Amino acid sequence: MSEQYGFILKAKTHPEKSAAFEALFRAYVEPSRQEPGCIEYHMLRDKEDPSLFVFYEIWASKAALDVHSALPHMQQFFETRMDYLERDFDIQLVEMLSPSSASR
Repeated sequence: MSEQYGFILKAKTHPEKSAAFEALFRAYVEPSRQEPGCIEYHMLRDKEDPSLFVFYEIWASKAALDVHSALPHMQQFFETRMDYLERDFDIQLVEMLSPSSASR
């Protein structure tokens, strides 16, 4: 069995691009949650800095995340991400110690 792969990703957008970034990724949340390897997928926004978005994702394995990342819309975003971002992603790998709340 593969080990789960989890991370917290911070995306600091240009202030004038934050609405476009939010609209783009809001549309990806539910489809991403439906992918076979997705355990948790959450999009959050910092209350004090509305141009800072935080993603909390847990995937069944690194391979499941790789499948997600290879989808055409994700590849297109990755190639153009700096049109939205002030700086590249800050990614922190995490280990999920509690059971998923997604099934509640």
